[in-house]
Amino acid sequence: MKRISTDAYQALREALAVIVWNKRPFESYVKTALRETPELLAGLPFQEPKRVVADMLVDKLVEKEQKYRQVTLTLMVEVASMSSFPNIELIKDKEDREFRLAEAKRAVARLNELTKSYANVLTERERLEADAEARCAQSEAQRKFADEVQGLLGRFMTLQDETDHQKRGKAFERLLTDFFALFDMEPRLAYRLEREQIDGSLSFDTDDYIVEARWRADPVDRGDADIFATKVRRKGKNAVGLFISVNGFTRAARDQYREATPFIVMDGADLYLALDQRVRLDDLIKSKKRHANETGDCYLPASAIT
Repeated sequence: MKRISTDAYQALREALAVIVWNKRPFESYVKTALRETPELLAGLPFQEPKRVVADMLVDKLVEKEQKYRQVTLTLMVEVASMSSFPNIELIKDKEDREFRLAEAKRAVARLNELTKSYANVLTERERLEADAEARCAQSEAQRKFADEVQGLLGRFMTLQDETDHQKRGKAFERLLTDFFALFDMEPRLAYRLEREQIDGSLSFDTDDYIVEARWRADPVDRGDADIFATKVRRKGKNAVGLFISVNGFTRAARDQYREATPFIVMDGADLYLALDQRVRLDDLIKSKKRHANETGDCYLPASAIT
């Protein structure tokens, strides 16, 4: 049986170290790729630089090539076939992002060049099994995600009957935090600046959002909308506001921010449709933001995009 070349091993070392930028996603990638051989993960110092981890891993593969030959070839072919690098795409600095992307593409191209002759080692049966496993994992992940959102809807409906407004407000804040977290929006709970209270914040689609959440008997009026607009504008030109009011907004508040708005709004109907999974939360926020950019209007109901 033909041995794996030294150059191919070296190309794998180089590629593993650059295809993912942040340590945690790198650790997740490696652990997922080697989930069937957990013994290879034992002792890998993921707190160290990625290159150190990649070197130690490849050293293990080289040392026991006969045992891990199939694992090594599978990993090589998988990395060599990469055409996108989502984690690197998140780097905000354009120059740094382009440099890291070019570095990753060069490393993957080099590995691809050296592993073409090994690709046919992966039998069609193994390919089909891998595809089936991936589809099963994806289906399970989607089912779990849907179940978690359904659970949040149940919590939301239960809060409708809560008479303690302070208790309901805190529970509502936790519910929103859990909902945003499901969509990887990095929610942050309420925090206090020197002169103002911010209900929370989140990051989504390259934007940073200041979040205000209200569950009061009356709709939000223009005065409260003006105060929130001032908060958002004070954070700088790249800040966006998300004002959530379960009982909606007065016409005066919406009319004031119909042509030029620093924030978007979400009411109870929007939230219900998102929790009922008739529209995805990320699609809803993206549509509202696009509508605000194009028209200056803070308001776009979820019913308009379902």
